[in-house]
Amino acid sequence: MTELEFQDRSNAALAALYKKLGPASDKHDFESDMNAGALSVEFEEPKAKFVVSPNSPVRQIWVSAHSRSFKLDWVDAREAFVHPDTGLTLDGLMADAISKQIGETVEL
Repeated sequence: MTELEFQDRSNAALAALYKKLGPASDKHDFESDMNAGALSVEFEEPKAKFVVSPNSPVRQIWVSAHSRSFKLDWVDAREAFVHPDTGLTLDGLMADAISKQIGETVEL
C-alpha cells in the first residue's frame, strides 16, 4: 500500500468511526473528538482516555486503550483495518474497549 493509499484509507476509517461514536456517546457516558488526524475518546468515570491514530511509516492504525497498544493492519479482503490477534475490525475493537470501560454494551 502506498503512503497516499494509507492516508486515504486511514482518514476514511477514522472519520467513519468518529461518525459512529456520536450517536453512541449520546446514549452512553463518554465524549469523542477528532484533532490533528487522531481520534480520542474520553471517559469521566472511571477516568480514561483512548487514542486512535494512524502510523504512516508502518501503515497501521494504533489504538491506545486500557493501558495497551493495539496495532491494526489493512486487510484487503475485509476492506478494513483489522487487529491480527483478535480479527476485530477498528469499529469492533473500539466497541469492545468502550463497552469494557463503561460496563455496558456499546454498538458502533
